[in-house]
Amino acid sequence: MTTSRGATNGSSGFLNIYNPEGVSPPLGQYTHIARVKPSELLFIAGTLPVNARGESVGEGDLSAQMEQIFANMGDALASAGADLGNVVQFTTYLVSEDLIPELMEFRKRRFPDFFPDGKYPPNTLLIVNRLVHPEFLVEVQPIAALP
Repeated sequence: MTTSRGATNGSSGFLNIYNPEGVSPPLGQYTHIARVKPSELLFIAGTLPVNARGESVGEGDLSAQMEQIFANMGDALASAGADLGNVVQFTTYLVSEDLIPELMEFRKRRFPDFFPDGKYPPNTLLIVNRLVHPEFLVEVQPIAALP
């Protein structure tokens, strides 16, 4: 199945997110391939659950941490005139495999709001020993493309 989408910032057709025939269906809220014709790439550092004052948000609560991460990501993208529609890849870091079901539930619940076209960027999920602060359960690093 191949479906194109442009970012919601007014561009169109520079991004094609799809699952090719012959490849297994995704195991969650992601797509296997993002083919991009950008004029510029935006690399954003791993996004953490920290508010604008530098305070940790949602200690012990993965869903609250993910909400803060996506709010921060939205601000970072907006600084470049972009939004979540420009994201072409995520790398997600979790501190425990026990958190995978909760992460998948968050994605099922919130990704339709974040990506209303139903085309979720490719994502690699990694389980790590810990993040920069022990209260952080998750970190998400996005890469975005600008038309």
